[in-house]
Amino acid sequence: MDKNLHDLLKIPSDRLDAINAVLLDPDERAIDDFLKVVEKYGTPEEINRKHVESRILETLLKKVAAKNPGYVRDLEWLREQRDRGAFTSVAAYRTRILGEQAKSMSFADDFAVTLEVSALQYFPWIRPMCERAIRDQTLVPGRFIAVRKMKESEADGDLPAIVAALDIIGSSFVETLDTKGTDGSNIHLGGPATITGYFGGVGQPNDHPLLWVDEFLYYYTNCGVQQVLNVNSGTILLGYLLHRLGIDIQFKISVFVGNDNPYAAFWTLLAAKLFSREDGTSPLIGFNWANSINNETMEITAQFRKALGFEDIVRFEHHITETWKSIVIQPYNRRDELVQIADHVANISAKHEGGDTEIDSARTHPSDILDYFREKREVIESGDWENMQLNFMDKVDACNKTARALTKAGLSFVAARELHGQ
Repeated sequence: MDKNLHDLLKIPSDRLDAINAVLLDPDERAIDDFLKVVEKYGTPEEINRKHVESRILETLLKKVAAKNPGYVRDLEWLREQRDRGAFTSVAAYRTRILGEQAKSMSFADDFAVTLEVSALQYFPWIRPMCERAIRDQTLVPGRFIAVRKMKESEADGDLPAIVAALDIIGSSFVETLDTKGTDGSNIHLGGPATITGYFGGVGQPNDHPLLWVDEFLYYYTNCGVQQVLNVNSGTILLGYLLHRLGIDIQFKISVFVGNDNPYAAFWTLLAAKLFSREDGTSPLIGFNWANSINNETMEITAQFRKALGFEDIVRFEHHITETWKSIVIQPYNRRDELVQIADHVANISAKHEGGDTEIDSARTHPSDILDYFREKREVIESGDWENMQLNFMDKVDACNKTARALTKAGLSFVAARELHGQ
């Protein structure tokens, strides 16, 4: 490759000076409006202190008791099962899959794949999942996503109960704020009939990014929520700025943003690097690849992800299964491709948004991405509550099938850390 061509790509330092001039100008409206929202919650130190206090388990239990006392019993049960070692260890799990040879095998722990399920919409689904894991000695995933209406989840006690439960079991958790663009913020867009209007993250217009910051800081300081989904370039930027101020929020970028090639990913990681802290950290802890990407795209991106210092920070969140309805052409299952790449690309999350196709397609109510946007009351009244819980359990089962495939290939995974001895 001609070195002169490489040299032409160098960015002069005065470009950074120009960016800093905008960020530091007290009369710059965009920055000033953002800082005014932050100041409502205090200094960065005060905001972080409020978050830490809101995340204390006993504080969460008090919130749960005030909203739904019955949930406290389930949380106490979960803690008891964890403490008595009711769940399988990873070592025992591997032996059940591979037999005695598992004891002499070396697994690729440096490339451990995080087992992920979306979407954990309701707290009452957690106990049945854990009861099945105890009964069958299977795995509870190490990461969950929720896409439910936040105010509804807070009001019925599900939100603090889920945060508490996932802290107990040692799984990470990403929430989706109500200011995600499908809340009527764009008066010209409705539901599926106008879905093309949402392409490229459109749907958080005008002052909506500031409302997103306000909502994020509310749940960060009051409900222990640290990680949220991010769907718009404006809110992605403001997430970087929040972290740059010293506020320890985190976010992952949605599949809807469209990271579907190495150059889109390069743009995503360039911004993360630009606004990273002096210790190299970024609030960007992952991004969902678009469904169309292949393993080569992840391999190419992994090279500059490592060069930018983000290999251990920014997770590649890859859809292995999808809901049967409303998101992709089925059948869709990327498990075999995951096994092919998981021995040399680090920090991948295997996201299961649907059951395996032969299971999901045969259900009376197959999984549907549009179910995420339904109100709980309507779900119950329609008779779909048990159907949607079954869909969720199918996703957990699909996640376990992925863990089994990884294990047979001598590869490693991350399940619920506090349950499985990781």
